[in-house]
Amino acid sequence: MSKRNNTTTKKRIAEDKKAVLEQLAKLPIVQVACQKAGISRATYYRWRNEDKKFVSDADEAIADGVLMVNDLSESQLITAIKNNNFSAVRFWLQNRHKAYTNKVEVLERDRSDNQELTAEQKKVISEALRLASVQKHNDDSKKITEPDSSTVS
Repeated sequence: MSKRNNTTTKKRIAEDKKAVLEQLAKLPIVQVACQKAGISRATYYRWRNEDKKFVSDADEAIADGVLMVNDLSESQLITAIKNNNFSAVRFWLQNRHKAYTNKVEVLERDRSDNQELTAEQKKVISEALRLASVQKHNDDSKKITEPDSSTVS
């Protein structure tokens, strides 16, 4: 390949990479971005395998695109709330207001015999508490932690 053809090819590839990165920043869906940029998904993933800078740039463009879609989605949600859409109101409150989040409540029955929990019961309780702590709605929500196994009775 001549030096001129090689330079032209590199320039075209750089332009194609730039185009797909711009598309990812608008809509973070690889297939759509590739179609709009006029390249194949295989080419996109080949570039990701061969070019560490492209990986970094693509990940950043996708993150920017996700933020943009999040902003659009939140804007649509607020519009729905203003239009008295009860589902939107409920969604907003459950996900953005501490008083309306899902809660886990543990009740103790008054037991006169105060029996020790079995190992299986302790395991079930620990797993339930672990699963409950995975649900994080906001930074200000309380985190449920697993109790020390010696305190579970």
